[in-house]
Amino acid sequence: MNTTDTIDQRTFKKFCELIYEKAGIKLGPQKEALVSARVGKRMRSLGINEFDEYYQYVASDQTGGELVELLNAISTNVTHFFREERHFELLEQIIRKWAANGQTRFRVWCAASSTGEEPYSIAITLRESLDDLRDVKILATDISTKVLATAREGVYEQKHVERLPSGMLARHFTTRRDPSKGKVFCVNEELKRLLTFARLNLAHPPFPMSGPFDVVFCRNVMIYFDNDVRRGLLSEAYRLLRPDGYLMVGHAESLSGMLSDFKSVEPSVYIKS
Repeated sequence: MNTTDTIDQRTFKKFCELIYEKAGIKLGPQKEALVSARVGKRMRSLGINEFDEYYQYVASDQTGGELVELLNAISTNVTHFFREERHFELLEQIIRKWAANGQTRFRVWCAASSTGEEPYSIAITLRESLDDLRDVKILATDISTKVLATAREGVYEQKHVERLPSGMLARHFTTRRDPSKGKVFCVNEELKRLLTFARLNLAHPPFPMSGPFDVVFCRNVMIYFDNDVRRGLLSEAYRLLRPDGYLMVGHAESLSGMLSDFKSVEPSVYIKS
């Protein structure tokens, strides 16, 4: 089958408008090659030759299932365990301080779970900071069903865990042999029990959670949104946080002028005052 290799400008614009409307993701002209390649791969799996034909297929799917597949295809998921490590050092300090003051209930929301490295890093931090885990819950959300499936499984190749100290690996992972991947590392069930994974579209507030959360990680996802979507997301984070709760954003995310309700603690860290 010969799928059209490149997308024309008109159809690319239609895809950009659809993706922004449904997911709040802003795609500029520089993303044309990425969309062409990733959408083309999805089209081949369906036996569709023309980009415009696939656009009509997505737009007319009343179940919304193909829209999910489209968003799975164009989403970029770059992550690793304890990425931007300072946030986890601060999380440990905060949690230990609250626990020392008698707090036993802890709730954390990881807004962009990706393939699970970030929420599991949060879970490891909480597990190593607290003696009592009976009332600890972490909500991990993402728009992509594909990455959520990987996160729920909690199985990682050696290259994905090589940054972790050997003691941490021994405490929180078991190993087994995979026929195609070789040695893999599986997140312990005790750690998994702290987490709930759910699909959530961050571009469409209000969100169904009631909170309050002690800490919200919303890192390296707002770079894909325009300012209108960012404001809506930050407003929801503020609503869902407890007073004196913390918001962590990506170090590279510029949110100046949009965090007026938050007090800056240090770069990329804010508190609901």
